[in-house]
Order: sequence, then C-alpha cells, then structure tokens
Amino acid sequence: MYTILIVEDEKEIADAIEIYLKSQGYEVLKAYNGQQGLDMIKYHEIHLAIVDIMMPVMDGIEMTLKVRNQYDFPIIMLSAKSEDIDKITGLNIGADDYVTKPFVPMELLARVASQLRRYSKFLDIKNQMNDHHYIIGGLELNLDTKEVSVEGEKIRVTPIELKILELLMSHPGKVFSAENIYESVWKEEAINTDTVMVHIRNLREKIEIDPKKPRYLKVVWGIGYKIEKQ
Repeated sequence: MYTILIVEDEKEIADAIEIYLKSQGYEVLKAYNGQQGLDMIKYHEIHLAIVDIMMPVMDGIEMTLKVRNQYDFPIIMLSAKSEDIDKITGLNIGADDYVTKPFVPMELLARVASQLRRYSKFLDIKNQMNDHHYIIGGLELNLDTKEVSVEGEKIRVTPIELKILELLMSHPGKVFSAENIYESVWKEEAINTDTVMVHIRNLREKIEIDPKKPRYLKVVWGIGYKIEKQ
C-alpha cells in the first residue's frame, strides 16, 4: 500500500486527484501549501508527492528543495503552461516528473505508477544495503567494516557499543528500555542494567557534538533510549 501526498492549494483539484488515486488503491494525504506538506512528511511515511508549483506560504519549488535535503521519494510537479521556467527549476533541484494543468487523469495516474515502480526497485536495493549499513543524518554505521562515523569523521567504539548502536539505528524512533537493550545485546536476562546506562553515556560522548543536547541518542525519561529519526 503506497501513501501519496497531494500538495495543492486549490481544494477542488486536490479533491479530484484524491478520488483518482484512491480508485487505484492508494492511501492519500492532502496539504494546501508547501509548509503543510513538509509537516505531513514529518509524521507520515510518504512514497510519492504530487506538488503544485504556485502556492501560498511556501511554493512547490521551495518545498521540493527542502524535501530533497532529507528524503528520496519521487516528486511529480503540477505546473501551468505559463510556468515553464519554474518547472525546469523544479526538475533541476530534484523533482522527478511534471504534469501540466489542466491534466488528463489517466496520464497523471500513469506517471504516478511509473515513478512508484522505479522507487520500489530503489527501496529494494536500499533495504538490502541497510541490512549492513545504516545512515541517520550524519551518523553512519557500517557493519561490514565495523566502522562508525559522524559527519564523515570515524569514531572508535567498543564491540558492545557497536551492538547497542546497531540495535537502536536499525529501529530509528523506537524506544528501547534498558532491559530490552541488555537482553538484545548480552543475550541473557537483565538483572542489573547499570552497565547499559554506562555504555549509553559513553556512546553519547562519542557521537554527539554536544552530549548535553544530543541530536541522535535520546533519553525518553522513565522509558528508555532511542536513536532519533532525522
């Protein structure tokens, strides 16, 4: 099931596109300017976005530029015939395709299906790589070489720290209790988890620029620890 985000300030057009997409079995989210679109992306897994160029608050060009700083899902831009320069700009900064308004619904659906086929193949390759290689923001873990780096600079970690980092980075955003971490890493029942706190503290000192204001390794008070999604 693919989730598609429509970012279009004209409600009638957004509603019409939603109907076409839902008829093909897609999940649909809608936003009415670029800022709303970015907010949606933070809290939902998006597989493709259909983005209008001309919108209030934040236009499609600026939104696409911001999306490409963090995300790789395909973007199809909607443009009026008079917006050729903006359309070219959109493609140059990372949009994958464009459809000119007014558009034929079947053409839009065909382009959506084509982009999703390509993205699905890309995800398959990426997921295979991610079995041994994790990248979250500037934090990188390569299990094949047993290397950890932050913003391109290699960090020396212990084998236990490496295993803790692997557990957390393989489930970004998920909170693990100290007991969860101990039993996953040490492979035995957690009786005393003080050692987990020591390793977490040491890891934070190594991977955070400011350990007092961590970007990656976060404490969820009273619950446990997680690697923050970026």
